[in-house]
Amino acid sequence: MRQALDLALRGMGKTTPNPMVGCVIVKDGAVVGRGWHDHLGGLHAEAAALRDAGDKARGATAYVTLEPCSHQGRQPPCAPALAAAGIARCVCAVGDPNPKVSGRGLKILSDAGVETVCGVLEKEASWLNRGFLSLQTRRRPWVTLKAALSLDGSMALADGTSQWITGEAARIESHRLRGENDAILIGSGTLRHDDPALTVRAVEGPSPRPVILCSAPVVLRENYKALRRDAIVFVPKETAVLPERSGQVYAVSSSAGRPDLKAALEKLAELGIARVLVEAGPTICSAFIAAGLADEYQLFVAPVFMGEGRKITDSIHLQRMDDAIPMTLRDVRTAGCDLWLEGGNPCSLDWLKQ
Repeated sequence: MRQALDLALRGMGKTTPNPMVGCVIVKDGAVVGRGWHDHLGGLHAEAAALRDAGDKARGATAYVTLEPCSHQGRQPPCAPALAAAGIARCVCAVGDPNPKVSGRGLKILSDAGVETVCGVLEKEASWLNRGFLSLQTRRRPWVTLKAALSLDGSMALADGTSQWITGEAARIESHRLRGENDAILIGSGTLRHDDPALTVRAVEGPSPRPVILCSAPVVLRENYKALRRDAIVFVPKETAVLPERSGQVYAVSSSAGRPDLKAALEKLAELGIARVLVEAGPTICSAFIAAGLADEYQLFVAPVFMGEGRKITDSIHLQRMDDAIPMTLRDVRTAGCDLWLEGGNPCSLDWLKQ
């Protein structure tokens, strides 16, 4: 199953809104077939593995990272294909919550006389497809908040200067994170101040779609780098002037003069966006943290103090220690000279375990 999980990773950033899936077929203790879902519309992992295995699939065991599908989509259903190929046993890591599947794949296999097992490395498989699972069950993308910080929590100096807080190694890892997400979200303040390209440059990988949250009044120019691509722009419904530009502009309900975060995330889910990387400034980062909408944290902390800079929690004002917002620490490592903290929203991590 670990081999299947490794194979599934080869579809990173290319399968959305479909899940990443890997499949390994084993017979008499030897691997006879391998496959993965490489891109949206491409062969499913099971079909690719069956093609690789050929006649050796008969009587073999298939290890799949997600319950085999049971419905016709861009590709034929996988559960009947496994049964028809003579697979004797199917071991899957996690069930598929998609209403079109949700147990039907395993039932098709079981009814065909195939032994089925589900739940092997379930935790790892759920983390791998956290975006897909969030899309299917919560109807919103999985949100990862990425920030470069000083030791005293500043994201920028008081005048907004933020380049560069962390070193090159941290910036390379940031580009890798971009390539793992379907969209990258910033606010209109970051757009105006930094004019970021929001592309993947330092590593191999697809560039995520830019998402811009625009507070009123809307001030957008066609020549901003992020808007030269297929950007998704959210504006408050109350905004009288919509930007005259190509691309997708959505007017959603507003909160504190900017597009409501939940409304924006729901629209992104409708557009098939499963994972969003927030690379915004302190105002929007604070809003995601305070609303409990940041599921995952990727924090790069530089060994510097910046004094009265702009903090990641700028708009969060607490009166009691009991109100402190927790983060579950998942990993601590270094990126060059910087500290790299990976954490999660405890509620989101608990949901993922269900």
